[in-house]
Amino acid sequence: MTARLRWIWSRLNANYWFYPALFALTGVLLGAAMVALDRSGYGRLVTEMSAAIPARPEGASTILTVISSSMIGVAATVFSITIAAVAYASGNYGPRLLTNFMEDKGNQFSLATFIGTFTYSLTVLRTIRSAGDAATGADLPDAFVPQLSLLVAYALMALSIAVLVYFLNHIPASIRINTVLEGIAQRLLHQIHSIYTPDEGGNCTPPDPPGGCPVKAGKAGYVQLIDFESLDTNAREAGCTIALKMRVGDFVHGGVTIAEVTGNDGGDFDDLANKVQSAIELGSTRTPEQDPQFLIDELVEIALRALSPGINDPFTAITAVHWLGAATAELGGRDLRSNVPRGDDGTKQRVFPLPDDFRHFVKRGFGSMHAAAATNRLTALVLLDTLENAATAIDRLEYRAILREQGDVLLAHARLALPKPDLVAIEERYGLFRQSLA
Repeated sequence: MTARLRWIWSRLNANYWFYPALFALTGVLLGAAMVALDRSGYGRLVTEMSAAIPARPEGASTILTVISSSMIGVAATVFSITIAAVAYASGNYGPRLLTNFMEDKGNQFSLATFIGTFTYSLTVLRTIRSAGDAATGADLPDAFVPQLSLLVAYALMALSIAVLVYFLNHIPASIRINTVLEGIAQRLLHQIHSIYTPDEGGNCTPPDPPGGCPVKAGKAGYVQLIDFESLDTNAREAGCTIALKMRVGDFVHGGVTIAEVTGNDGGDFDDLANKVQSAIELGSTRTPEQDPQFLIDELVEIALRALSPGINDPFTAITAVHWLGAATAELGGRDLRSNVPRGDDGTKQRVFPLPDDFRHFVKRGFGSMHAAAATNRLTALVLLDTLENAATAIDRLEYRAILREQGDVLLAHARLALPKPDLVAIEERYGLFRQSLA
């Protein structure tokens, strides 16, 4: 349940409407609360201040009208600029990066601030009355100007101006390719830290998952979340073990086996199968939560686009290679057995996820860009440097051997793609690379 709540919260954060809607509601509630304080007599605190000049009904109405109209205009402009920036980034860096820009808190809070100020101003504006405007039968004075509420409107207007200045700087900074790559890489490193525990030098070989009765997927979609806590609870209640047959990020459809259950003798298998299906969230797209491979794919996609003949931007590819090397080194120092619950006693494991493999991660990352990197001398040299640097941070000899194999494949591609003068430089660097990883 905790994992599912975190996933729901992350999906809410990924929607561009959430914070603007929340701030709009907050603006209405704040406006009503401030008007209530004014009606309770606290507004006299403003009129008694020597530095404050009390506003008249006509002036207060004009001020709030200007604030509200300007805020909705600025909000529309901010939304248009954001959409233009998202379209530019998606077209140049890849459509899968749309999620990253939709989740950008700077864009969300900027739009939300303007929307909140707009709703606050409208809420306060409707309470202002001139002499003789009181509703028939209402126990209210003929003239009412919420002085304290108007002061808060001034403060919100000043805050909105500051947010606008921030937004105008944030948008061009957020679509810089170095900033985009850093955001993806930092998120990838965070995922690695949260999913895998540090390698303490013990046996990191995952246990062999048991077989059993298959549980089929009920619908089609990408696996977006696996609630291991819920699966562990259901397995212990049923006295069985659950071996998963897919990972987060895999695509399944009706009839595909998503898990195998063993040891549920005499229990209601259909009920348990429904619980297993409920613990596995499916959706139309892949999401970064619980899926470091998705973030690796984003880095690779940017590098491949940069190395394409139509763009020919090797320095962007080099930056992606550097961050991919940092993630590879981090994976090499981690126990790649998923940190699944093991019960209160910490002994018997009930849930067996598909084991993650260092070779698979490396081939998905570096292995996907060999052919493209080999066409550019500078990128190929940097890729060899990155493989060597990642290997120096890894103690396991089998992992270092996997990185050495990636250097071998890169050289084979370079021999097919590069002219002789460039190839000589690659072969010289490759010789040093082999010596370092021997």
